[in-house]
Amino acid sequence: MPKTPWYRDGLRFECTGCGDCCGGAPGFVWVDEREITELAAVLAIPVEEFESRFVRQVDDQKSLVEYPDGDCIFLDPQTRKCTVYSARPIQCRTWPFWDSTLETKRDWDATCRVCPGSGRGRLYSLDEIEIQRKSRAV
Repeated sequence: MPKTPWYRDGLRFECTGCGDCCGGAPGFVWVDEREITELAAVLAIPVEEFESRFVRQVDDQKSLVEYPDGDCIFLDPQTRKCTVYSARPIQCRTWPFWDSTLETKRDWDATCRVCPGSGRGRLYSLDEIEIQRKSRAV
């Protein structure tokens, strides 16, 4: 019988648009071919050009490039808003419902301390959280 997650009663989240989850320490925003195609379309450039300008190969995966300070290449440095929000990758769409933030209550509490929208706003049900979590295990 599967174990019921600690967040069985749901969790609250409401994006504040602060951009904090899009910057900071260097990391990876993984993208697949479908996401690359959608992002290229939003920017109205060929896929090949998009990949050469905005994607880096990391072993057998692809990630968006970053500014030298670790911010996502699509995070506007002035407004702190995503410039490709409508086509943002699934990794971005599913924040903060990632395996790494949901493993324990302590992990979620740490997320709430660094993300002003976590723990506030709309209550997501267990089913909604699980759909997002399983969309892309991060």
